[in-house]
Amino acid sequence: MFKDTKAFSGFAVPDVAQARAFYADTLGIDVSEEHGMLTLHLAGGTRDTLVYPKPDHEPATFTILNFEVDDIDATVDELLERGVDFEIYEGFEQDERGIVRDQGPPIAWFRDPAGNILSVLQG
Repeated sequence: MFKDTKAFSGFAVPDVAQARAFYADTLGIDVSEEHGMLTLHLAGGTRDTLVYPKPDHEPATFTILNFEVDDIDATVDELLERGVDFEIYEGFEQDERGIVRDQGPPIAWFRDPAGNILSVLQG
């Protein structure tokens, strides 16, 4: 039924303007806004991701978006300079910046202003 149907993902935030500032200005993603919703225009041939308002939003407790990068150390350093804080989780061996290196590809998690969990991982 959906074999040839184009699909896209989306997630909620309580404040679209705040999300726009974070995703466009802090992360440097191309974004557009229409009908009160934000669209993230992601590279790599990926379909766009819809960010929609939800006044009673509760942050996701899982990673909603992963950004593959060539150099995780340089990316984490730049995000730290831009004011992004990285998550520290029990059960993972993380360095002082939050990077896990021994359980798959190097990865670090952070949150958007709505509290949704994002990651950078070295590809």
